[in-house]
Amino acid sequence: MIQKDEGLKRRVGALGLSANIINIIIGSGIFVLPAIVASYMGASSIIAYLFCGLLMAMVMLCFAEAGSKVTNTGGPYTYIETAFGDYAGFVAGIFAVGSNLFADAAVSNALVNVVASAYPIFENGWPRFLFLFILFSGLVYINVIGLKQGMGLVKFNTIVKLIPLLLLVFIGFKDVSMSNLYFDHFPSVKTLGETSLILFFAFQGCETGIIVGGEVINPKRNIPRAILISIVTVVVVYILIQTVSQGVLGDALPSFKAAPLAETARVVFGPFGYMLLIVGAVISMFGYMSGTILNSPRIVYALARDKVIPINAFSKIHKSFATPHIAIIIYATIGFILAVTGSFEQLAVIASSAMLMLYLGVALSVIKLRNSEEKYTGGFKIPGGWTVPIIAIATILYFLSSLSANEMIGTAIVLGVLTLIFFAIKFLKKKTI
Repeated sequence: MIQKDEGLKRRVGALGLSANIINIIIGSGIFVLPAIVASYMGASSIIAYLFCGLLMAMVMLCFAEAGSKVTNTGGPYTYIETAFGDYAGFVAGIFAVGSNLFADAAVSNALVNVVASAYPIFENGWPRFLFLFILFSGLVYINVIGLKQGMGLVKFNTIVKLIPLLLLVFIGFKDVSMSNLYFDHFPSVKTLGETSLILFFAFQGCETGIIVGGEVINPKRNIPRAILISIVTVVVVYILIQTVSQGVLGDALPSFKAAPLAETARVVFGPFGYMLLIVGAVISMFGYMSGTILNSPRIVYALARDKVIPINAFSKIHKSFATPHIAIIIYATIGFILAVTGSFEQLAVIASSAMLMLYLGVALSVIKLRNSEEKYTGGFKIPGGWTVPIIAIATILYFLSSLSANEMIGTAIVLGVLTLIFFAIKFLKKKTI
């Protein structure tokens, strides 16, 4: 049963929430994405961005409607728990936290690897350990002392990470050759589908960015507005970056899979441009980490708040700072351990399918909330009746069907384990009453 947020303060506006979402979505992937997409579709790559952006917009509209009706902190977990009850909420919450933890471990390791490429002392041993410790503990400190400080860092990172990308776009247009953008036939449906599957994961992040719903000012208006601003911004930025990269490098673009944007910047700005985009990649990774340490622990808080997990300490709100401090510390500690040990690699195969199942749960929750006996009135309602939720569900099922057998088996095993844990917790609760 969803409980009210006690002690959290609504301090996040539409622009702050938009920055939060954009910061999570535009992560390190965009710095390698153009070459990968070009290897599939060449000059027609922009079609894939438009197609995938449209599909993702259908999913995000479901988030916008659910987020305007269920306004507690917790994001997709809260929507699914409200619509389908404790079991679905428990699975959704654990999937959300788990996927984010594995992603945090991967991104933080990628960040230290980039730094180590310039300063090899950070490759192994105590220097690497210390770098990761300072990264996680510093972000914990900022986010524990206040939402304002954490959101301020997110806004700063969003602006700073966009600057090198926008400079590359606007200045790079002078070096774009129109012949590099010419294509004489549309890609096949199969090629478009395969490319969209890759791009779909580059559009992920809204589900993390809206976890702070219980701290958003006027959520019925600002959550839908922020989601729409974010998805439009991301689609436009991605298309512009792909256009400039393809226009500058042409058929050579797929050859630079390690750092296509840095290679594009080398042509546009010279050696300085290459370094600018490498630094931009580091800032982008750090920005992602600052955003996820702000948002993801609030799912842990929400699970404890609703007594879905029986650890009351996780739902504590700091009396002075009005933040879920214990949840932040616990979440970041686990993320740090995964990052240091590297054990996340063994479970990373389920992260993509877990996130897709979260999306499916949110799309289904829109239908369920509309038909609920307890009417969730007001807020945003997707126009067109059931059309958008059905398209979103079909899109997610399509992407789920494209996952590997190992990912499907791994997800099924985790689902089974979580089911046993859920009913064990329920049984223990009854015994203690």
